[in-house]
Amino acid sequence: MTVTSPDTTAVGGRPVVPSRGALRPLGQDEVRITGGFWGARQDVNATATLPHARSWMDRLGWTGNFTATGPTVSVADRRGREFTDSEVYKLLEAMSWEVGRVPVGGAGNQTTVALETQIAELTKAIAAAQAPDGYLHTAFGRPGQPDRYSDMQWGHELYCTGHLLQAAVARARTGGGHEDPLLAVARRAADHVCDTFGPDATPGICGHPEIELGLVELARVTGEQRYLDQAALFVERRGHRTLPPHHFGWSYFSDDEPVRQSTVLHGHAVRALYLAAGAVDVAVETGDDELLRKVAAQFDRTLARRTYLTGGMGSRHTDEAFGDDFVLPADRAYSETCAGVAAIMLAWRLLLATGDGRYDEIVERILYNVVATAIGDDGRSFFYAHTLHQRTRTAALADDEEQLGFGGGPRAPWFEVSCCLPNAARLLAGLSCYLVTADDTGLRLHQYADSEISTCLTDGREVGLQVRTDYPDNGTVTVRVTKTDDRPWSITLRVPQWAAGAELVTTYGRRHVPAGDIVVYRTFAVGEEIRLELPMRPRFTAPDPRIDATRGCIAVERGPLVYCAEAVGEGADLDTLRVDGTVPPVDTEAGVAVRARFDARGRESWPYGPPEPDTPNASPTTSLDLVPYHRWARRGPSTMRVWLPTT
Repeated sequence: MTVTSPDTTAVGGRPVVPSRGALRPLGQDEVRITGGFWGARQDVNATATLPHARSWMDRLGWTGNFTATGPTVSVADRRGREFTDSEVYKLLEAMSWEVGRVPVGGAGNQTTVALETQIAELTKAIAAAQAPDGYLHTAFGRPGQPDRYSDMQWGHELYCTGHLLQAAVARARTGGGHEDPLLAVARRAADHVCDTFGPDATPGICGHPEIELGLVELARVTGEQRYLDQAALFVERRGHRTLPPHHFGWSYFSDDEPVRQSTVLHGHAVRALYLAAGAVDVAVETGDDELLRKVAAQFDRTLARRTYLTGGMGSRHTDEAFGDDFVLPADRAYSETCAGVAAIMLAWRLLLATGDGRYDEIVERILYNVVATAIGDDGRSFFYAHTLHQRTRTAALADDEEQLGFGGGPRAPWFEVSCCLPNAARLLAGLSCYLVTADDTGLRLHQYADSEISTCLTDGREVGLQVRTDYPDNGTVTVRVTKTDDRPWSITLRVPQWAAGAELVTTYGRRHVPAGDIVVYRTFAVGEEIRLELPMRPRFTAPDPRIDATRGCIAVERGPLVYCAEAVGEGADLDTLRVDGTVPPVDTEAGVAVRARFDARGRESWPYGPPEPDTPNASPTTSLDLVPYHRWARRGPSTMRVWLPTT
């Protein structure tokens, strides 16, 4: 296992900087989103979501937990659940990526300066709460509190430390550098973890994976070998049922079978995805190609059998877990926002390691149909879970109303468990890092957004691109060369699997291109343009027949977007909806429309009886407008369904 040197190239901001792999990720100083679908959401994230999250954490005392120290502090003085420290760390990470996105001196400087002040303030409070030996958690170890590491199942101590390390890495990579105070806190905490849980110490694991991710990335930043060794040790310790039994089973804690023996992701969805992402990091840095292949195979099976149409993961509310193969009920879809973020983290790592463009597709699907769905238009409310069928109207919540619990329901300003908002916020703030990579011959565009790209190729040549697009409203993507020299290099564009009939337009003419990676390799001229035209026709999608819950239904997609039927207020009863699958969906001024009827037939006294023949003339057909799934529940209380029963 070798980390050869500190990551001195990572300044400029990249969440993941592997030392080897098929692709090199570009940082925030190399790729900037300049507008469009994601640019607008990044602006809302910066100006509304981050201050909203900070306000709630202050109000509820979560940030104050770090200053409530001293011999007179009792357990009653601490506020929130045992894992709330992690939410402050994720907020810090999101703030750091936002500072990297709009550095001091750039546009939006006032917001950036304010964030710098908050980062310094929170770092000072966190450093003051750290014990002399490096231990850091506000719910354990102080007078009147449980002992350190006395509840490895539920204590979340290592989980919180993992998020601390990721926040410190983000800070170091977006301006703080290797001398940043938060990085110093993180190093002391990581040293404590290694001393406490190393090969000759306590053989424990945390009930919630996350420390693995933080340790590997900290090793990449600092060059400290023991951090990587400890992450690898945690991965290997998983799955031996060392945690106490629980009614959810050992799979809930990712402790039922070793990572190398699993064939599919299972148990608590976020835990399983974080662990898989950490295992990929370990595999890449240690050269463990067998482990990499094992995790990739698990993810492939999960995508084929345990993933919703939206890319959402997790179909069980009780334990926030994956169901069995093809158990994907629409009206009980859990599909937590955090699971969507975690799945992107895993897919991105696998893409960088393997160069396999299939992972681009799942990243895109989750971005447009989970992440974009989660946050309210004003940035001050969010979904925790993402149902695909809302039978009862969502409720309208006041701006200061906290939603108890952490299951389904409307977008809420805050939840008792509010892991999802800062998780989505850190992804959105650093989203430009997921758009483009460099390979041996040039640049690869993975996600399409208005952006400016300026970087150096492997041989040191400076190249630049400008991307302009109205994606996903339409499928035209124009790439303009802004910087080049007189030697050839490549620009690789992605044609999604749904884009049959795509065309590529260059100075040499127009040609049809198949799904997959399209490589344009030659000597470019400044100002030269390449245009990719993706057909955005709406289309019906049918489920695998083994998914019992959606048999006899179809869904509608257009480009990367999943659509849904929505009834606002006292609108139509969507449970009586029947769609004519023989009439293709069409674009309209309102969006996408299908031919449908509402069949109100039903049984009143007993819901079962002899089969009734379908009578198409029982009720008239009409043109029904559908809306993008990411737009549902934004016009007021509503019902909704993605999977539409056919006539």
